[in-house]
Amino acid sequence: MTTRRFLLFQFGLLALLFSGCLRAPPPSGELLYRRFCASCYGMSGKGGGPVAGSLRRAPGDLTTLARRAGGRFEEREVMAIIDGQRLVAEHGPREMPVWGAIFDEELADQPHSAYRVLLRARVLSDYLRSIQEK
Repeated sequence: MTTRRFLLFQFGLLALLFSGCLRAPPPSGELLYRRFCASCYGMSGKGGGPVAGSLRRAPGDLTTLARRAGGRFEEREVMAIIDGQRLVAEHGPREMPVWGAIFDEELADQPHSAYRVLLRARVLSDYLRSIQEK
């Protein structure tokens, strides 16, 4: 086997070995927000999404979460609301989907799915922190 063919063979073998390990990076918080939240809260997070008018209660302003909590962004609280561990009276009888269950369903066939569900809630929470009004 020539040196060139041997190197190509090694490269191909390495590509096959690592192809299962190299996956797409987790989605960004902004991407998750656009996919799961913007329809109700709008792109700005202020509550004016395209389906907001069809809800029993208008979505709140997500850019003021920290201000309404005394100037502190309550990450645990926000994550608990996202994944459905905490009900929100403003959402009525659970109009807002339980994203934790949806994330869990989407990721069920992936390794470490429970961790990935938590990571999605965390990344989404981090994005919400980034859009807080100063």
